[in-house]
Amino acid sequence: MPHLLIDRRPDLHDPVAVVAFSGWNDAASAATDAARFIVRRLGARKFATIDAEDFYDFRENRPTVSVGVGGARELKWPANEFFHARNPTGPHDIVIAVGIEPDLAWRQFAEAHLKLYREFGVSLVVSLGALMADVPHTRPVRVTGSAIDSEVAARLDLAASKYEGPTGIVGTLGSALREASIDSASLWANVPHYISTSQNPIATSALLERLQTILGVTFDLSDLATSGERFRAEIETALSGNPEVADYVRRLETALDSGLEDTGETEGELPPARDVLFDVEEFLRNQREDS
Repeated sequence: MPHLLIDRRPDLHDPVAVVAFSGWNDAASAATDAARFIVRRLGARKFATIDAEDFYDFRENRPTVSVGVGGARELKWPANEFFHARNPTGPHDIVIAVGIEPDLAWRQFAEAHLKLYREFGVSLVVSLGALMADVPHTRPVRVTGSAIDSEVAARLDLAASKYEGPTGIVGTLGSALREASIDSASLWANVPHYISTSQNPIATSALLERLQTILGVTFDLSDLATSGERFRAEIETALSGNPEVADYVRRLETALDSGLEDTGETEGELPPARDVLFDVEEFLRNQREDS
């Protein structure tokens, strides 16, 4: 059975692709939430999928069972889906890929993506990611952008990638795209590590703001702005009852504002990050359960 399943073949005009995967590359679901936002706002339609059978350890990424209309039971497997949309203001139609970082056979998984991009003439693939960082929620979200190819980086006003170290499916796909001579770039949002398991609409909005220039489309982000204000208010309420965590955030602010966030030169000892995350996340979880 082929890995890539194309349900229909839309007529696309010089498309570019936006890709996001849940998992290691997607702190606070910021990247996948941004991709799904584009799908909704542009009315994108699904046209292809990647079959899950060869790519997942189903003990880790289990299928789910749901009950539909009339009591019919439906089994849903880990999904990797491709959507397409017309770009209302820019020269390139848009392909959006939303999926889950695979457990197995990453090269074959990347090849399934390449097959689709080749068949539909995708000229640029932009991956979205989010990483946990020692940054405070009280400052604007930093979004870094890079491209492996220096010419692509210069054209899109991004940095040339110099990263070395462990990578995820985003890095693996980027390497495969380079070998296939398909231009690629990546955008990463920095999210506060002490609230990493909650959805972060502020980080999602920051990714979309940066992506607009590359896609040549403008999104109405007012709903995300409202959600971001509510999200920040919830965090402030959580911090008001925990002086230790509030002090931790103030020290992060000081480090960031003085340019020391990457050097570890903050005064005094910070509480263990795991304890901070637990305190804030427990509050946010209780807030949502109460409402």
